Amino acid sequence: VDILTFHVDRSGVSSFNQFIHELSLESDTSSIDYSSDDSNLDETYPASPSSHGSRSSRTSFPINNAWHWTDLMACILSLILLPARLLLWMPFLVFRLLNIWGSKTSSDPGNPHLRNFHSFRNMHTTKDHVVNRSIDRRRGVVEDLHLAIEIFIEAIFDVLHKTVHCVLSPSSAFRIFRKLFSSASAGVKDVDNDVLNASIPPVTLGDKDPAPIERNPTLHQALNTDARTCKDIITELGYPYEAIHVTTADGYILLLERIPRRDARKAVYLQHGIFDSSVGWVSNGVVGSSAFAAYDQGYDVFLGNLRGLVSRGHVDKNIPSRKYWWFTVNELGTKDVPAMIEKIHEIKTDELKMIQPDEETNDEQPYKLGAIAHSLGGAVMLMYTVTRLIEQKPHRLSRLTLLSPAGFHDETIFILTVAHYFVVPLGPILAFFVPALYIPTRFFRMLFNKLARDFHNYPALGGLIQTVLSYTFGGDSSNWVGVMGLPHYNMDDMPGLSLGVIHHLAQVKWKGKFVMYDYGNASANMKAYGSPVPIDLGEYYSLIDIPIDLIAGRKDKIISAAMVTRHYKLMKDASVNVSYKEFEYGHLDFTKSNQEDILAYVMSRLLLVEPALKHQSSQKKTLKLKKKGQASS
Repeated sequence: VDILTFHVDRSGVSSFNQFIHELSLESDTSSIDYSSDDSNLDETYPASPSSHGSRSSRTSFPINNAWHWTDLMACILSLILLPARLLLWMPFLVFRLLNIWGSKTSSDPGNPHLRNFHSFRNMHTTKDHVVNRSIDRRRGVVEDLHLAIEIFIEAIFDVLHKTVHCVLSPSSAFRIFRKLFSSASAGVKDVDNDVLNASIPPVTLGDKDPAPIERNPTLHQALNTDARTCKDIITELGYPYEAIHVTTADGYILLLERIPRRDARKAVYLQHGIFDSSVGWVSNGVVGSSAFAAYDQGYDVFLGNLRGLVSRGHVDKNIPSRKYWWFTVNELGTKDVPAMIEKIHEIKTDELKMIQPDEETNDEQPYKLGAIAHSLGGAVMLMYTVTRLIEQKPHRLSRLTLLSPAGFHDETIFILTVAHYFVVPLGPILAFFVPALYIPTRFFRMLFNKLARDFHNYPALGGLIQTVLSYTFGGDSSNWVGVMGLPHYNMDDMPGLSLGVIHHLAQVKWKGKFVMYDYGNASANMKAYGSPVPIDLGEYYSLIDIPIDLIAGRKDKIISAAMVTRHYKLMKDASVNVSYKEFEYGHLDFTKSNQEDILAYVMSRLLLVEPALKHQSSQKKTLKLKKKGQASS
């Protein structure tokens, strides 16, 4: 801290200067001297010019307690400024007390406050979760405000400090200004403009190479936000990665991500749900994520991403926002999933033929493909399977495992019921003004990301938000705060929700059936389905020819266990090979929380998919036998 002497008498410095210096030392913890020997400090670290000046101002003159008229004025000014300083430091004290109180309640097992947030704290697994407080040092909004307040207070008092010095010591101020102007006019210090404008890049020292290496900070590092993608998470954990771009029949460009195991004859396709992306399948780290567990079991893993990202991938780069966002569940199940499944079939068939050219399977599919889907993804996979069977086209699947699948919504929480009955009559009109639900700008997405960090960093605030969201969604016990901190809600991109999808789900609730989208008139429905009414997919469950595993959560209030049971009863009546299992978890716990029992059960169902049996073709067998006979003769 630079110390400017206001008025020095013949034997020492003024008391006001000493008072300001003490306040600065109290507020600036970075300037605390932990060494008792000044000589050792000088040997270790070379002193800066400002440190020499400040040291000389403190040690060159003996301090005299004699009073001067400037001391009286300094005391009066200090009494005037002290309440202002305390007032400006109030936010800092509040944040500090909140932080201390939160840390005490989280560390004291006998504290009654701990029991209030016990369920919230249990949601976080610091060992395997990607968003880990111990290693994630991103700042939240509260921490940014804290830092800004400190800088603001220091700037105010620096201005006041210099102003009071000029008022109380005009001769000294006059000498300084005269020296500055005389030096500038005489040209004593001729400084080159190029030197002033030269940029000095920040450097870091490597572990092996001592030479400075230039570091190029990105915008996300500068803003202290998390913008990791699914690729970043997979590669950081040491797994292979591959990105595949798939174009649908209506021109949407989808990202199909892969953890490749090219020689595997068993593969799995993972499909996310609403307001989600492929990040949800890898967000629990190596131990708790379905994607990594499947890969470790020998599967070739494919992660599907449905249309509906803010980045708006489409062959038409200038597609209007309203046109891009107008789609329903129909398009997800009849265009997105077929395009990605067929791409998987093309890739796997070509790779296996190249790797093992002398072997083939009983049919044209040399691999087995299982699928795991969550929430809306479960309804999309059921729609895909049934419509492909109606059209008599191959669906390529060997087994379906559905985690709390959508499709029936007779029993929903109050807020969703109100939204459904509001959207049914007004959906097409609302879509004209609000085509989708998402955070529109980079700034507000960054703000959301930072607020999510505050919910993690301050347990009291996080527990409050968790409780409010839990009651808002009917008591669902999902880890809402943890989900908001995932990196797929970042400033660059995020999944949105089309109002067409909302309107479709509202129709499903209104009709009480798992139906395809009703276009509102008989002619449009006739053109789409060949009938004046939309197809009831539940009536075609008898066509399903693969095993189905249904998993529900007893604490799930978004899609209740009773609604998943509707699927089970219809499939059971249609003689489908179906199983049903319930767990004591909420809607998001199936993918966003590290629940070992759920993961173990899902993997046990997936392992029932046997790899495709391989055998040598009859023609190649005959050729080998002929060559063997000629050699023996």
